[in-house]
Formats: sequence, structure tokens, C-alpha cells
Amino acid sequence: MTWTSPAPAPVDGPTTGPDRPILEGVLAHQRSTLLAICAGLTAEQLALRSVPPSGLSLLGLVRHMTKVERIWFRKRVAQEDIEHLHNFEARDDTDFTAIDPADAPDAIEQLRDEWRLADQAVAAVDFDHTIDGHHGEMSLRMVYVHMIGEYARHNGHADLLREAIDGTTGR
Repeated sequence: MTWTSPAPAPVDGPTTGPDRPILEGVLAHQRSTLLAICAGLTAEQLALRSVPPSGLSLLGLVRHMTKVERIWFRKRVAQEDIEHLHNFEARDDTDFTAIDPADAPDAIEQLRDEWRLADQAVAAVDFDHTIDGHHGEMSLRMVYVHMIGEYARHNGHADLLREAIDGTTGR
């Protein structure tokens, strides 16, 4: 039997109330959207670079978002002493370029695990807690906004990749 990327459970969150539950809900929705776009594809399809000349693939996007989740939530906000993923220090986009279809099942699981670990790492951190960001100080609240934007941008890329693979839209 051929492995296919599993569909995520539907995610919904509050639309009124305090910032934190709203932003956590929107981030959870964006996270789930990436896996919904990947759902039902084989490992080989996830690894396709289907929009020449771009080197993007759905598998590369999954690996990239795993790396980004770890950097922002666990390393920068929670100050966990853990390794970077995908040769981060080399700044060579290994997360996008070193693609092997055989890694797809583990990459999907690693992303799900990183979500859980990231959420745990910042659960007790105040939303007003600040870190050094790319352009100066930023709050955990702004880290959530940044991550929502990061997913939204890459989910747009993922939509185009999926459509080029099998014509599926609207995930």
C-alpha cells in the first residue's frame, strides 16, 4: 500500500474575546491548512517541484515550516537549547533543496510534533514577553502574527503547487 499524506482534523477557534485564544486559533487554522493542502498526496507527489523554474515543493514547505516553528517559538521565545533543523546555520535552504520522497512521512510527523512542542514551550509565556526580532524588539503576540503571515504566504504557494500536481483547489 502506498503512503499518502493524512488529512488533518478540522480546526476552529474563537472570533471574539482576548487576543491570545484568537491568535492561537488562527495559527492552528493556518497550520492545519498546510496539511490539508498536502492531504491525499503520495510522498513522490509531495516532493515534486511542479512550477518551474521554482525549486519549491510541498515537502520543502513542510520541512521549512517545521524549522521556522522551532526557531521562533522554542529557540527565540522559550530559549530552549536545542539544535536547529535542516542545516540552518549554513543558510543554504536545505529545508527546500534536500528533498527525498522517502522522508515525507517523517517530515509530516515532525511538523505535527513541532507544533505540539512549540505550543507547550510558550504556553506559560506572557503575550507581552519580548524577544529580539529581525527588526528589533517584538512581543510573543507579534511572533504569533508573524507566524500566521508566514503560513498564509506559504499556504498560497502550496495551493499553487497542489493545483499543478493534480488540479485540486480549495483545500
